[in-house]
Amino acid sequence: MIFAPSLIWLSTALLFLAPAVNLVWRGGTGYCFFLLVALALGAAAANRRTPGYFSALRAYPWYTAGMLAFVLALVLQQLLLGYWMPRQFDPLSRFVFALPLFLLLRQFPSRNLRTIGWGCAAGAVGAGIWALVDQLRGGWTDVSRLNNYYTNAIPFGDTALLLAFLAIFTLGWDGPRDWRVLTLKLLALFSGGYASYLSGTRGGWLAIPVFVILLGCQFHWFAHKKRLLIAALAIVVCSAALLSTERVATRVEAATADFALLRHGDDNTSVGLRLQLWQASWRLFTEHPVYGVGKGKLVNALGDLAKHGEAKDEIVNERAHSDFFSTIAETGVLGTLCLILLYFSLSVYFWRHRHANDPAIRAAAYSGLAVSFSTVVFGLTIDVLVPVMVTALLALLSATFLAIIDSRKRELSSSAGC
Repeated sequence: MIFAPSLIWLSTALLFLAPAVNLVWRGGTGYCFFLLVALALGAAAANRRTPGYFSALRAYPWYTAGMLAFVLALVLQQLLLGYWMPRQFDPLSRFVFALPLFLLLRQFPSRNLRTIGWGCAAGAVGAGIWALVDQLRGGWTDVSRLNNYYTNAIPFGDTALLLAFLAIFTLGWDGPRDWRVLTLKLLALFSGGYASYLSGTRGGWLAIPVFVILLGCQFHWFAHKKRLLIAALAIVVCSAALLSTERVATRVEAATADFALLRHGDDNTSVGLRLQLWQASWRLFTEHPVYGVGKGKLVNALGDLAKHGEAKDEIVNERAHSDFFSTIAETGVLGTLCLILLYFSLSVYFWRHRHANDPAIRAAAYSGLAVSFSTVVFGLTIDVLVPVMVTALLALLSATFLAIIDSRKRELSSSAGC
């Protein structure tokens, strides 16, 4: 299938820019995403009768179902519960738009799609620069937490951490033995990690061991005893160094103190209030198990509990600070099944290709796993699937990494057949 070179190069530029500007330009990722989607919809319309253009939707049925399920479930829920809140479709609609985007990108040469790795590296470096600039302006101190002007510290730190590690995962297709490439990617890792460190996102830091294990599997750190020993030693040294820093120590001590107070009956702490919010969300689920209280109605439901003395006013919130607890409370079993399907669809095809011999396919597979696994881990303590800037980035990354796998497989088949 032939596309105009201008379309390919414009899409390539947008794939670089979308992750690069995520943390420094409000709406930048969204603009890039919708430009790509507009190109994808135009290509789909032009190729609606082209044999095989839509075949990938059947070739990757779990991915197709996972991208559609949540939005369809919300339509059904609002019809059955008799209300209409179109704003609730906004973040999750990005996963639906990922389907035509995937159909377009899979037609491009895989080398063009791999530009997204450098976009992730640029995004991580941008977060690090933002941290330095904000420091010079007095925007953060030893006790305050780094964020930017359009998002709070938690999604800021989580995204910076993901971009930082994706710079290393995508090193697998950029030539890890080239010292120039390695230097730039390590700079991205340090920059994004530094921004995450300053954000103090304890929940996000839980993903670091997951990233390290995935990197070890991708680059065969655990394949031999000598490599395993070196990797283990490096991990221990780095972990000890981080734990000894003031900011990490302060955040860990704060959590420890909260749990200590909780054991003595004081639940009016950050950890205690979050646990109460989760308990209240579970209670709402038990009272509305099938469809939940309604997407977007959690704050009203928690407010009703507070009015009746069944919950504290302090926990009344639009979200449960957890994708799982928000989902079970707002959408019940219906939404929980969709959430599980989304997690599975974002992982299954990357998992199947993680042992590929081709470095581009293997790097794309592990990058995709990093995105899907971190979405689960981050979602344990924050609502990942609510900020549009986050869902647009996740949808774009998953579609692009899967497109790289599909495109590269066809390139290898074509080369083998020649």
